[in-house]
Amino acid sequence: MVEEFAFDNTEERRKNRQNGTGWIEVIVGSMFSGKSEELIRRLNRARIARQKVQVFKPKIDARYSQEEIASHSGQKHDSMPVSSAAELMKHVREDTQVIGI
Repeated sequence: MVEEFAFDNTEERRKNRQNGTGWIEVIVGSMFSGKSEELIRRLNRARIARQKVQVFKPKIDARYSQEEIASHSGQKHDSMPVSSAAELMKHVREDTQVIGI
């Protein structure tokens, strides 16, 4: 089961949007707990909300696909393989609103 910390930070998120800052959400859990599935679900919701989304994955992770993140249940989402955080930052577009890693 994926852990999700329950606290209401709606007001903080509103302020972040107004001043151009953001936040980090971490999905944690044991192996086969649905972390990748949850990430893909959140990325799809962001796309439905018409947010600009970019997804990155480590180049060394080629378990299912070189250019997709994938869950054990078979869900997939396009991604860009990167070797480092510095390389990731070089590829982030100015209009990106959501980054999945």
